[in-house]
Amino acid sequence: MDRLSATDAGFYYAESEDAPLHVGSVAVFEGPPPSYGDLVRLLLSKMPLVPRYRQRVRRVPLDLGRPVWVDDPHFQILYHVRHTAVPRPGGPEQLRNLAGRVLGQRLDMAKPLWEVWLVEGLEDDRWAIISKVHHCMVDGIAGTDLMQVMFDLDPDAEHGTPRDWTPQRSPSGVGLVAGALTESVTAPLRQLTAGPAAVTGGAKGLVSSARAAASALPALARQALTPTARTLTGPIGPHRRWAWADAEFAEFKAARTALGGTVNDVVLTAITRGFRDLLKGRGALGADTVVRTMVPISVRQEGERGSLDNRVTAVFVDLPVGVPDARERLAAIRRQMDEHKRTMQAVDARSIIAMGDFMAPTMLALGVRASMQAGQTWCQAVTTNVPGPRVPLYLLGRRMVSAHPYVPIAGGTRISIGIFSYLNSMTFGINADFDAFPDVDVLSEGIRRGVDELVALAAEQPAAAAR
Repeated sequence: MDRLSATDAGFYYAESEDAPLHVGSVAVFEGPPPSYGDLVRLLLSKMPLVPRYRQRVRRVPLDLGRPVWVDDPHFQILYHVRHTAVPRPGGPEQLRNLAGRVLGQRLDMAKPLWEVWLVEGLEDDRWAIISKVHHCMVDGIAGTDLMQVMFDLDPDAEHGTPRDWTPQRSPSGVGLVAGALTESVTAPLRQLTAGPAAVTGGAKGLVSSARAAASALPALARQALTPTARTLTGPIGPHRRWAWADAEFAEFKAARTALGGTVNDVVLTAITRGFRDLLKGRGALGADTVVRTMVPISVRQEGERGSLDNRVTAVFVDLPVGVPDARERLAAIRRQMDEHKRTMQAVDARSIIAMGDFMAPTMLALGVRASMQAGQTWCQAVTTNVPGPRVPLYLLGRRMVSAHPYVPIAGGTRISIGIFSYLNSMTFGINADFDAFPDVDVLSEGIRRGVDELVALAAEQPAAAAR
């Protein structure tokens, strides 16, 4: 019986009718599509590698402890694997509309928190997989590892036969309370008895974190005085609009080499152009306006790849949408990201995340719900970049052609952009509140124009990465 970490419990508590907090993707494959039965048998054969997919979340009575993962005695894979189709020949628009409806629907919180949809009817005899996994199970980096478990590197890979499975007995309510109370006492003691080095290291980590936080105060003060595009934040409804944009990885590398910065800086600059076009079309673009986006950062170490909990922190970046020159936008983003890197090096982010484990579970549950209901105006968007595999992936012998990510929205932030790299491509999945973003296509098309703009600048200038 595993207990959710404080971060994972926060994602679980934040789930609501208008804020489903699952991550997902839409992957398109070469044809012909497999049968529904073949897909079910494949996933059953993979279940021993991802036991969490047969488990559900069970809350402790009165939230006296964080929820736990328990085996679902009624697990039925046919409930989690769905089969649908679009009218032939289905193009990108039909697939996006279907994916928007599927990804916008909540998972059943009483069951294992995932779904896979097999979609037939796409043009050129192609087909797709729409996948959904609750954020309390995986972060983006771990999610990529799970995808590689499901997929193959060899088109001729053989798969094992599904094995019988017997669920472990679920604990009683009294047992859950007793376990939570015991852990509330033993967890701090384990930290204190871990040895002087652990205590000293933790103290040093807190001191360095405090110093880094103090050094970051001027930047936070500047952000507090910066006019943000607050019209982008507000209440979130139950429906979603979903759009995407595509680019080649080589385009970002060319811009990085010629203009400086990192690939991630160039990506954020292209997204800035998209938001600039969006606000300009709404008549809400000012010369000093910025769109503040939260950029999640993984603190997962190499030896932790494949673990199923969330190990993430975040920084806030002001996208300079009011700046008309793309080169200046890139320079502004680069300065911010360099400053965030220096701060992150001084802060033990893993220690800060772990400190959440000492928060009273009841207070954690109440605090998360209150913050989600209250909303906020500090941050207008979420932007997360997940590096995918640079080698071809196969599912039942069919090659994956493309994949677009889905990132949830909540707490007044009504739009998110997930970026996923695969082979030589980079894709953008844009998730937006249906009522607030009838013009979401302006954003997706603007991102593509932003890429073209940077590539054109790169062609005009020799390599400048050494500057």
